[in-house]
Amino acid sequence: MRVVLTVLALTGRSPGAAAQPRPPVVTEVPAPAGADIAGVQWMKVATPDVGAMLIAIARPSGAGPFPALLILHGTHGFGREYVRLAQAMARNGIVGVAACWFAPGSGEGMRFITPIPCAGAPAMTAPSSPAAHGRVDALLQAVRTLPGVRRDRVALMGHSRGAGAALYYQIGNGSASALVLNSAGYPDETVAKAASAVKVSVLLFHGVADNPADGGSEYTRVEAARQFEAAMKRAGKSVEAKYYDGASHNGLFSDAAQFDDEVRRIAAFLTRAHP
Repeated sequence: MRVVLTVLALTGRSPGAAAQPRPPVVTEVPAPAGADIAGVQWMKVATPDVGAMLIAIARPSGAGPFPALLILHGTHGFGREYVRLAQAMARNGIVGVAACWFAPGSGEGMRFITPIPCAGAPAMTAPSSPAAHGRVDALLQAVRTLPGVRRDRVALMGHSRGAGAALYYQIGNGSASALVLNSAGYPDETVAKAASAVKVSVLLFHGVADNPADGGSEYTRVEAARQFEAAMKRAGKSVEAKYYDGASHNGLFSDAAQFDDEVRRIAAFLTRAHP
């Protein structure tokens, strides 16, 4: 059965007020080629303003409602590894939603994932752009409409460019209930803005050996991540950090022990952030 859900928002706008972005339509779709993964539901999130974005949904057993985690991929693009992460969240009582927020991927990090095609996806954009903000917002709106999801407990996670999009979204008055940042970039001006604007709990992961050779940049060096953590703590914000010795930019996907440790820490963090 083809399922179509329209996200409804009460804007409270008076006649003649500025038009608001139209809510997304969420449609169940077949699995992409080569990605028919057991226990995963595939849907497409679309708005006239944003375009169409593919999402993979993994649900815990039981009726719920459950907290949810929206996962944004990095510059290397969408892949099976992100769906695997969503499935790991589901095994920990969290609805995992892996989203293809742009396509295709590019860069040194592509060798760390198994790509999944995202037909009709919008093009790559800067994580700080209005386009990125609109995509993240549409995806979060869509996740809140999914059966079995607690609307007030939808957290946001990103890797690399996806982590940047998650952080900039929350800085721009975003609606995520918590943030998980993996291998994010932390320019000085972003650190200052986040320390002032981010109101939710933050969990960050970073490889001590992060470098451009496998997808990192000057902004993802571990010193930048440590500066971000320190600035957030000075501002009285709730932030937890785990630095992996010897790990580089894509350690989440290249080291099974790191993957398992991150899953465990994310589940515990979301339990604390969502009492």
